[in-house]
Amino acid sequence: MAEGPRNDAERQADAARLRALEEKLAQKTPRPEVRGPMADYDKAHLAWRMVIELVAGLGIGLGIGFGLDYLFGTAPFLMVVFIFLGFAAGIKSMMRSAAELTRTGPAPDKDATGPAPDMDERD
Repeated sequence: MAEGPRNDAERQADAARLRALEEKLAQKTPRPEVRGPMADYDKAHLAWRMVIELVAGLGIGLGIGFGLDYLFGTAPFLMVVFIFLGFAAGIKSMMRSAAELTRTGPAPDKDATGPAPDMDERD
C-alpha cells in the first residue's frame, strides 16, 4: 500500500505537482465552441419547443376547423382540412427552429443595445 506524505514539505510538493498537472490538463482539454444563436439552450428545452410548436399548430388548426364546421354546418370536413393545415404549419415552424440551430456564426452579445455585430451599417 502506498504511503502518504510524511511532512509539510512533501505535502506542499505534492500540491504543487497537482496544480501543475491541472494547469497542463486545462491547456490541453478542448473547450466547447459556442456556435449559433441558440447555443445557450439545453437540448431538452429545444426539443420541447419543437414539440410545443407542432402541438400548437395542430390545436389551432383543430379549433379553426371546428369553429368553421359549427358555423357552416359541414360536419368534420373543415376540421380535418384545418388539422392538416395546422400540422403543416407546425412542421414548418419546427423546421425553422432546426434551421436556427444549424446556423453558424457568432452568438449575439446579450448586453449589447445596438445592432448585431455581424450587421454592417450603410450610410
